[in-house]
Amino acid sequence: MSQAARFSYTSLATIWPTLGRDDWTGLTTYGSPQSFFCDYSAESVRMTDAKGVEFTTRQVIHTERADIKQGDMVLIGESALASPLAAEAFEVRAVTRFADTFDNVADDFKVMT
Repeated sequence: MSQAARFSYTSLATIWPTLGRDDWTGLTTYGSPQSFFCDYSAESVRMTDAKGVEFTTRQVIHTERADIKQGDMVLIGESALASPLAAEAFEVRAVTRFADTFDNVADDFKVMT
């Protein structure tokens, strides 16, 4: 973790990574919950995801965690619940990568739900 990230990413969030979709039922399966450090804000901004679909953001999360992808579920705060739906997590709609220009240790990511 870079020096700047240690200073600013002091909140915790939880991610449930998407593992796949069941072809028979159409249900998405998620991995176990994992906590990570972040900073966040509640913003309402019209954006376009990687598929070209417009959406309005609910939460914006800033983190150095590089493996968050569209379709994962995230929650501000820690949760040990196995189901992101039971935890009332939000779906990741878009992820933007920013360079770590100060320390060149780890890039930063803006995650929009």
